[in-house]
Amino acid sequence: MSVQAAAAEGAVVPTSFVDQTYRKVFWRLVPFLMLCYVVAYLDRVNVGFAKLQMSQELGFSETVYGFGAGVFFIGYFLFEVPSNVILHRVGARVWIARIMITWGVISGAFMFVNSATSFYIMRFLLGLAEAGFYPGVILYTTSWFPAHRRARVIAVFMAAIPVSGILGNPLSGWIMDAFNGAYGLSGWQWMFLVEAVPAVLIGVAVFLYLDNRPSEAKWLDDREKAVIERDIALDGAGKESSPHSIATVFRNGRIWFMSLIYFAFVTGQYGLTFWMPTIVKASGVQGNLNIGLVSAIPFLFAVVVMILLGRSADRMRERRWHLIVPALLGAVGFTVAASAGSTVVAIIFLSVAAGGVLTCAPLFWSLPTAFLSGAGAAAGIALINSVGNLAGFASPYAIGALRDATGSTAAGMYALAVMLVIGAACVFVTPKHLVNR
Repeated sequence: MSVQAAAAEGAVVPTSFVDQTYRKVFWRLVPFLMLCYVVAYLDRVNVGFAKLQMSQELGFSETVYGFGAGVFFIGYFLFEVPSNVILHRVGARVWIARIMITWGVISGAFMFVNSATSFYIMRFLLGLAEAGFYPGVILYTTSWFPAHRRARVIAVFMAAIPVSGILGNPLSGWIMDAFNGAYGLSGWQWMFLVEAVPAVLIGVAVFLYLDNRPSEAKWLDDREKAVIERDIALDGAGKESSPHSIATVFRNGRIWFMSLIYFAFVTGQYGLTFWMPTIVKASGVQGNLNIGLVSAIPFLFAVVVMILLGRSADRMRERRWHLIVPALLGAVGFTVAASAGSTVVAIIFLSVAAGGVLTCAPLFWSLPTAFLSGAGAAAGIALINSVGNLAGFASPYAIGALRDATGSTAAGMYALAVMLVIGAACVFVTPKHLVNR
């Protein structure tokens, strides 16, 4: 019997062939998707670097900055579910390309911000434009990888977050220092303009490069397509393929519980990424480029932790403790870094915090995708991501308000630690039979 026939009839297919097929899919899709997310995340959080010049030049308080950084997620929340439903209907290739080109144009337009009001409006519009990208990619992976292979894939994809910090922080600092004053523009204006260009170019590349599903992939032969389609079909058996309507999704208790867990983890994630330059500067580091180089260290550590734990979770087919442990380590990191008396100690424990909190996000998605499929996955993933990402509004705004009230970031970092402990507790009470696949 041929491999193709065996796959079609459910017979045993050589493990070596299956592994070879998924390696081929991995190297075709995941590095490119990771590149897309590096650009997306950089354009989302580079406002943290712009703050070092923009707040002083435009007279923004810490609260104004925190609110503006967070209002992105209000627009994100409002359009997240509709965007992912549209992606499910029209395909990832067209919709992700649209998302990237739109947000690139809006991100570049940030160079024209001249008041708190225009700052809020542009951040809101950027959230509308980017809504659907991240959950769309998570949904996209469910068409190519079964659940027991997905944690590593999502971990590598989400390594884009620390990679954007490793590459983007020094780049942002250098642009702001090197171009400040050129042609009458401030360094922060040049930073927004330069860092927007890749989003538009890669958006065009998405349209030319991605395939919506295995059956459309000319780079796969029929045998490889049959293996993937069989595995995806088997993976979908017994999952919640309904709800099909958004209203039914909103009544699903499991989805709301997953949203609570994700909210807790995202609180820590954006507290770290939006305020890292400010925290590093407060520890005694001077100069935008130096701040960028030093703040890249925690993200470098996080890349290693994310990939190692992603592989471990897939190999052991265990999800809960692979989330609980890094969440608690993240809480410890924030707590110690908040009261650190030196730059070295602060960076060490910020690295622990980054390794913990940034690992939680990719490993989290192995929970809801273990029991959702089909249209239910499209709407469910989008709802979880949109509700969870409201923490992206609450976290920077709360830290900004606490910093204005207390004169330091310590209280905000303690609050981040508490949220990570809450998230870990919620994962602990999640039934392991539901998510360990």
